[in-house]
Amino acid sequence: MRLLGMVLVGASFYAFEIPNYFDWIVKKTHFLKGIKATLTKTGLAIAYFNPLWIARHLLFIKLFSGQFEAIGFNLLDIAFWSFLVNIPISFIANYLIQNRFKLKWRFLGSAIFSALMAIYYALSETIFS
Repeated sequence: MRLLGMVLVGASFYAFEIPNYFDWIVKKTHFLKGIKATLTKTGLAIAYFNPLWIARHLLFIKLFSGQFEAIGFNLLDIAFWSFLVNIPISFIANYLIQNRFKLKWRFLGSAIFSALMAIYYALSETIFS
């Protein structure tokens, strides 16, 4: 059930939000040049996958795993630490995705990175609890 649920979330919520957010990043940063454009794009991508996004992801995992009793504000605490520790890795990955991938490939790049991060987010409960 967990796998099926996460596939449905990925094919609906994430498949809609992430490409639209990357389009928004392009629109908001099209006038910037050089290092300012690079850092802004990277920062905006990192900001999207913030602790609230991570907590929502953990919530979906709990829902689809049938672990309703494990849903609580502790997911926000786990998400905060997960986000904080992940910033260096996320910075490098999002720099590459936002500044080296063509727009049409950013969703795929992000999907691959997100799949790897989904493993990290699932493990973050064990790591940061």
